[in-house]
Amino acid sequence: MTEPNIDSLAGWVSPQGVTQPAMAEVSGDALAIRPAPAVGEPGTAGAMQHFASDNYAGICPEALTALLAANDGHVRSYGDDEWTLRASDRLRELFETDCDVYFVFNGTAANSLALASLCRSYHGVICHELAHVNTDECGAPEFFSNGAKLLPAAGEQGKLTPAAIIEVVTRRGDIHYPKPKVVTLTQATEAGTVYRPDELRAIADTAREFGLRVHMDGARFANAVAGLGLRPAELTWRAGVDVLCFGGTKMGLPVGEAVVFFDRSLAEDFAYRCKQAGQLASKMRFLSAPWLGVLEDGAWLRHATHANAMARRLAAGLAEATGLPTLFPVDANGVFVRLPSRVEEGLRARGWLFYNFIAAGGARFMCGWDTATETVDRLLADISQLSREA
Repeated sequence: MTEPNIDSLAGWVSPQGVTQPAMAEVSGDALAIRPAPAVGEPGTAGAMQHFASDNYAGICPEALTALLAANDGHVRSYGDDEWTLRASDRLRELFETDCDVYFVFNGTAANSLALASLCRSYHGVICHELAHVNTDECGAPEFFSNGAKLLPAAGEQGKLTPAAIIEVVTRRGDIHYPKPKVVTLTQATEAGTVYRPDELRAIADTAREFGLRVHMDGARFANAVAGLGLRPAELTWRAGVDVLCFGGTKMGLPVGEAVVFFDRSLAEDFAYRCKQAGQLASKMRFLSAPWLGVLEDGAWLRHATHANAMARRLAAGLAEATGLPTLFPVDANGVFVRLPSRVEEGLRARGWLFYNFIAAGGARFMCGWDTATETVDRLLADISQLSREA
């Protein structure tokens, strides 16, 4: 993967190497930035970092600073505030187009409401079999669309292909089967891989051939952008994506995702969908202000770049310690490896948390915006020792 090269885009800051993430600390009326505590440092609550999910990480300092700043005084409610307007404008600058932006509380709501806006109850949504909408959203996409059916398809490395889409579309065309209407892609995928622009364009071209819209679940979109070193527009609307659910929590926000419609006509009445689903925040500024905090100086990309770098460090160390290859290419911030059961048991006995139920059944290790090199090296040391004893 290439390092991001974004100097040419006004308002962006090139990502710098992050070796010791900073954290925000409130003292009286002042907001100070202090180094993150070393792993296991005495007197720090929850100092041990884990690899179960990038959702384990706290709020990044830029988002927290903006959140506290938004708490000053009275402002308009329900999104009619300067923080929400500025954050929306900043996203339009980021994507280099006049997109329509909505802020919601979480990714399940973002995906489900966005998909509901693209189809009717008798339609089908083509997704990869590992897609989060298919495996981890409790039927929410079907619920909010009043019954649209997910149509899963297989694909290597967690990716859909034009051939897989064509197979689903042409599988049946009778009145007794849901009519395919949308293709949903996950970027980065649940397997930690990424779609490159040519792959996205090929899928979008196939979708257009069959009259399908393209939705992107971008829970880890920042990591995909950082890994590919491309402008966000190249991975979205310029590649044929109609709507993006841009993940915020996994890149350091306290809460909140942005639903970005590149075709404004598709967002008709979307505000009503949000209200009906309980996603219209009365104090919307507390969802939108953190976005402004991470967007204005490029912190979102720096943090994603750091998380990706920690994943690469972990993958390289695993290969050296165990000789085992990763199950998938490490394109973003996730590492998948099939460890011996005794090694996994030993890691859990030492307090490490990670998942096994995702993708190919191996152990998944996710790196976050604040993952420290010391944490990675400590995990690797434990894996190396346990592997020798196994």
